[in-house]
Amino acid sequence: MDSKKTRLNLPVGMEMTLRLDTPPPAYSPVKTSSPSKTTYSDRFIPCRSSSRLQNFALVEMPSPVKEGGNEVYSRLLRAELFGTDAMTCSPSGQASPMSPNKNLFRFKTDHSAPSSPFPGVASSNESGVLGEVSTPPKVPRKIPKTPHKVLDAPSLQDDFYLNLVDWSSQNTLAVGLSTCVYLWSASTSKVHHPSISLRFGPRDSVCGIQWTREGSYLAIGTSLGEVQIWDSARCKRIRTMGGHQTRAGVLAWNSCILSSGSRDKNILQHDLRVSSDYVSKFVGHRSEVCGLKWSHDDRELASGGNDNQLLIWNQHSQQPIHRLSEHTAAVKAITWSPHQHGLLASGGGTADRCIRFWNTKNGSLLNSVDTGSQVCNLAWCKTVNELVSTHGYSQNQIMVWKYPSMGKVATLTGHTLRVLYLAVSPDGQIDRTQMPFVADYCDRSGDETLRFWNIFPSMKAPAPVRGTTAWSLGRTHIR
Repeated sequence: MDSKKTRLNLPVGMEMTLRLDTPPPAYSPVKTSSPSKTTYSDRFIPCRSSSRLQNFALVEMPSPVKEGGNEVYSRLLRAELFGTDAMTCSPSGQASPMSPNKNLFRFKTDHSAPSSPFPGVASSNESGVLGEVSTPPKVPRKIPKTPHKVLDAPSLQDDFYLNLVDWSSQNTLAVGLSTCVYLWSASTSKVHHPSISLRFGPRDSVCGIQWTREGSYLAIGTSLGEVQIWDSARCKRIRTMGGHQTRAGVLAWNSCILSSGSRDKNILQHDLRVSSDYVSKFVGHRSEVCGLKWSHDDRELASGGNDNQLLIWNQHSQQPIHRLSEHTAAVKAITWSPHQHGLLASGGGTADRCIRFWNTKNGSLLNSVDTGSQVCNLAWCKTVNELVSTHGYSQNQIMVWKYPSMGKVATLTGHTLRVLYLAVSPDGQIDRTQMPFVADYCDRSGDETLRFWNIFPSMKAPAPVRGTTAWSLGRTHIR
């Protein structure tokens, strides 16, 4: 052994207290040419000539240029960082070993291997990742350009400020015609008899209707300012509430509160659990209230008026929390997004023609789209992030929009006058025996007809329909 021993740098006085024992060798001794000297080693140095490093992708494979990327800039940057040798490619098309690679131990592509026999599925050799599936292009959804059902609705009033059509969660369509409300079953394509009749004489008529969320009771606003509650199963009136001085043209339910808007500029909150006609009054509009809609969580109420104002209320304040004044015409069309909390869409009348989107948390305007026509109604789809709008002067069309890009999915034309009323069918989750077109829309056109459109996809695949007696393409009378 060599007389010089390896020593540790220890403080003075500690060398005597420590005794270092040499551990046994971890590897077998390697004998050298000198028989009197033995060398121990803890490193393994491979022989590069016998290693098959060419099977590993130690060089960077050329990656596809991403969308919006600048290939020329990437090459110049690589040349500045790694020199001109980094731009030199091997005959096989691979980059120079000077090029860095994050995945050093990825096997190189074997171009001789057979490709996957399944179309649309990339093999592990082609993609470098086992089981990687290429996404096929999405086929655009086709929307029929013609209605699949037409109902005659004589005496349906041509008034922008009224709301005379609503569709219940039990698949019953209510239509207000003069002094009567007719109930039409979409499951059987028949009118319920006897229908609800107000029987108040020629001075009174139906101005607004709204189903409860359960679909058992129907609220009716009249031209004399009354709000009536009817049991649809028995066709019996169970309560009448006053409070308005003139017609009540718009109604909106939340869980237990019925809100009514009137030409007297007021919004009344009716609670059926108490005996009084109303429990609170919202005063904020300077003209007739023609649009009302509760948010899906029942926390906020949006109201639109003929004063071009859009107001946001909550149950804890008698004053609006937001007063949105960007519209330049009456605001009747209002809808809340079922996909994003606090997102509200509103549409303006003839002088405005715009659909505006709002963040009700801070009252900010998110977007505005000029539709070119009076916006009569708005409805947001629950199954896809799209909304439908119906229009009056001057195009009289129905339009389907993709949110948030606001690209036009479809435009349905052919109406001779304004499409004033809009109702959405139930989504099909309540009863499988409901009508097969669970995503249809019913609109009222100027020729006193109700037209049914298959616009949005349903949440559940509908059962096949045998026969065409319930939903024929012919015209049926609602009374």
